[in-house]
Amino acid sequence: QVQLVESGGGPAQAGGSLRVSCEVSGYSDSRELWMAWFRQAPGKEREGVAAISGDGRTHYGVSVKDRFSISRDDVKYSMNLQMNALEPDDTAMYYCAARFGPPGMAPSLTATVYDYWGQGTQVTVSS
Repeated sequence: QVQLVESGGGPAQAGGSLRVSCEVSGYSDSRELWMAWFRQAPGKEREGVAAISGDGRTHYGVSVKDRFSISRDDVKYSMNLQMNALEPDDTAMYYCAARFGPPGMAPSLTATVYDYWGQGTQVTVSS
């Protein structure tokens, strides 16, 4: 059973940076695991932020492209989201998600394709 635990959220100033991490356990072959970050603010729908495939291809949501960067460390069994040039609209609960996938499958920001979810970490950006 894959388990995901997020960390690294907290307060930040607009224009600043923050990194959130997701520790992943319960799998053996990292090439089979597709992962992503989603976020949800109060009163808003869940939004796909960034995704990464088993072979390292990435895909970003329009609102974070060129500001956020997703990466994975298959030695440490973790996934990270580096967030730069933060804006108050980035305030949300950030969730990591994972699924097993076949070779060649593209990274996805569709929440329904992911089978495993973390509990979330809060990011709050003040102006």
